[in-house]
Amino acid sequence: MDVMNKIVHYARQGWRHIFLSKLELELSYWKDTFKSENGQFENGFYKKMMLAMAAENDDTFLKGKVVGDFGCGPRGSLAWADAASLRIGIDVIANRYLQCFPAELQKHKMIYVTSSEHSIPIPDATLDILFTVNALDHVTNLSDICSELRRIVKPGGLIIGSFNLNHPPTKAEPQRITEDVIKTLLFRDYEILSWRVSAPDTADKNKSLYHPLLTNQLIEPGGKPAFLWAKVRKT
Repeated sequence: MDVMNKIVHYARQGWRHIFLSKLELELSYWKDTFKSENGQFENGFYKKMMLAMAAENDDTFLKGKVVGDFGCGPRGSLAWADAASLRIGIDVIANRYLQCFPAELQKHKMIYVTSSEHSIPIPDATLDILFTVNALDHVTNLSDICSELRRIVKPGGLIIGSFNLNHPPTKAEPQRITEDVIKTLLFRDYEILSWRVSAPDTADKNKSLYHPLLTNQLIEPGGKPAFLWAKVRKT
C-alpha cells in the first residue's frame, strides 16, 4: 500500500530531503511510483479499502451523491465509485498531476481540483460524502484545511477518513495527528458513527498495513503509532 511505499521512498531520498520542498518530494514520490508501475497507476485496492472505511458492503450508499476525496493523489482513488453522481479529487498539487500524468487522470471519471492549504475552490455545502486517506499529516496549515473541509460538506453529510495517528513528523508529513486533534479541528460537534483504531501490520510484507483494520483487529487508543478509520456525520 502507499503508506509503506512512501516510508521507503522518503528514506531512500537522503540528501534530496534537504534541497526539495515538501510538494516537490510528494511529486517525486508519484513520479517514481508511476515508473515502478510500468507507466500506469494501480487503483484497484481503493474500492475494498474505502468501502471498509465506510463500513459498507457496496457503493449503493453513494448513489446520486457528490463525493470528494481530499489528498487524492493521481491514482484515481474514486474511479470505483460509479454510483456517485459526481466524483471530485482534491489535492494541493492536482495541477501538477495533470501536467505529469494527463492520460492516466483522463481514465478516472473524476474532476481534479487544485486547492491550497488555506482554501478549497468548492462552494459551501457541496459534498454529500468526503473521503480522506492519509492526507492530514501531510499539510502544514492543519487548522485552515480542517475548516475548509468542514465548510464544503453538506449538513447531514459524511466524512470518512483514514488517519495516521501519533506518527513522528517528517518534512513531507509535518503533522503529528492525534485523536484529540482530529476531534477538535475536524470533527468538532459532529456525530461519530464509527471509530476504529489498529496498530500497523508490519509483520507480513505481503499484507497491507491496514490489514488489522480490514480484519477488525482493533486496539485501545493510546500514544503509539496507529491507524484510525473514522466515519462521522455533519450535524
